[in-house]
Amino acid sequence: MKKYLYVVKTQIIKSMTYEFNVYGNILMQTIIMITSAFFWKALYAGQGNVGGVDADSMLTYIIVSSLLSVLFLTNVERRIQLSVQKGTVATDMMKPINPFGVYFAEDIGNIIALVFQNMLPILIIGCLLIKVPKMADIRDLPLFLLSVVLSFLINWLISALFGMIAFTAVNIDALIQVKKHLIRLLSGSIIPLWFFPPAVSKVLGAFPFVYIYQLPLSIYIGKGDCAEHLMQMGIQSIWLAILCGIFLFVHNRVTKKVMVQGG
Repeated sequence: MKKYLYVVKTQIIKSMTYEFNVYGNILMQTIIMITSAFFWKALYAGQGNVGGVDADSMLTYIIVSSLLSVLFLTNVERRIQLSVQKGTVATDMMKPINPFGVYFAEDIGNIIALVFQNMLPILIIGCLLIKVPKMADIRDLPLFLLSVVLSFLINWLISALFGMIAFTAVNIDALIQVKKHLIRLLSGSIIPLWFFPPAVSKVLGAFPFVYIYQLPLSIYIGKGDCAEHLMQMGIQSIWLAILCGIFLFVHNRVTKKVMVQGG
């Protein structure tokens, strides 16, 4: 555990040095947040309630979604691709420390840095330009925080599984971008699934993506009661267990067929 904590500490220090990336991420997330806010204000013009959610709650949804997008940033796909391209993947797997544990620790360290570098500035901008994103019921805060943790783990496992494509493909940069935007779309981060046609919403609800963004956001704005949230979190936990099983299976398979590229 001390080794992984050292990786977390090192990654925090490293993340603090790339100021340009910080400003770029803040600018991009701010543009998306403000644009989405104007979109929903226009959509709700003259309407008090759409899809069981009022305009004020929807603006809160957008701000908190932008904050969660900072927490859900992962770099595991690129780390896997880099180790395969450099040909260090085989030696990494022989070390007395799990390479995927290192990737996970690096992402944790990066997120801790981003909380202060990106999340706080985005929150301040959202409060000043849109509204203060107050939680519907503060008593749901423990459920929200637990759901966010489970959401992060689901998102990370999906990213790690996606990154393993690098073992059979030369470059997955374009695929990483496609995956990133698809998850934002299918998870309800930009448009909640309750605005989709019922048939489409039902199909998308059968996948784990909805449990990355929409579930914790629904808890935050108070859409649904406690019993419904607990049931959905149970499904969220089941998806986490399924993805863990798939990850372990794929991990064992790829380690037996390591394809080293480059030096």
